[in-house]
Amino acid sequence: MADARTGRRPGTPQPLLTQGDIDGFFGLAIDNLIQFLLILGLCTQVLGFPIRLVLETILPGAALSIVAGNFFYSWQSQRLSAATGRDDVTALPYGINTVSLIAFVFLVMLPVKLAALDAGLSEPEAARLAWQLGLAACMLSALIELVGALVAERVRRATPRAALLSTLAGIAVSFIAIDFAIKTFASPLVAMLPLGVILTTYFSHTPLPWRIPGGA
Repeated sequence: MADARTGRRPGTPQPLLTQGDIDGFFGLAIDNLIQFLLILGLCTQVLGFPIRLVLETILPGAALSIVAGNFFYSWQSQRLSAATGRDDVTALPYGINTVSLIAFVFLVMLPVKLAALDAGLSEPEAARLAWQLGLAACMLSALIELVGALVAERVRRATPRAALLSTLAGIAVSFIAIDFAIKTFASPLVAMLPLGVILTTYFSHTPLPWRIPGGA
């Protein structure tokens, strides 16, 4: 028998595409595009990686991980929707963390490359070694998170929500938002129009002509 509220049979997940998904897609796509540009700039300008290594190895690998991660989280959300009967389950947006990216570049790969050059390796060899140890550091970080996931729910229940959210907000403002805010106000003739469109569509809930998403 179908649920009277949702009209769906038990065990049936929510629709794959709903209102707001397209706007969310553009928001996530633009965010990850910025991360790719940041990777390109840091790898070539700070780390001095060969452009071929960046374009043929690093960026395709990052793109593949983002596609796979978002599909996996979407599958998880549909599975949860089918199990609980809810129709408001949202997949966790998956992408590259800006703070972690900067930390891996300046605290892992750059010291490794400088040490490799001091040890007598050539520039391409030092760049490849720095990239490989960066991957190893990512794997170690993932293992730590995997172990932490076993106790994450207990920590969440025992910690006040304000303490959890204030940490996220502080990181977001300090390392992610402030640079883009400075650039926005540094070029107001270029940046204020898209910022105004985004704020208007997000907060007024007024659709644009032909229902064009504000993020687009």
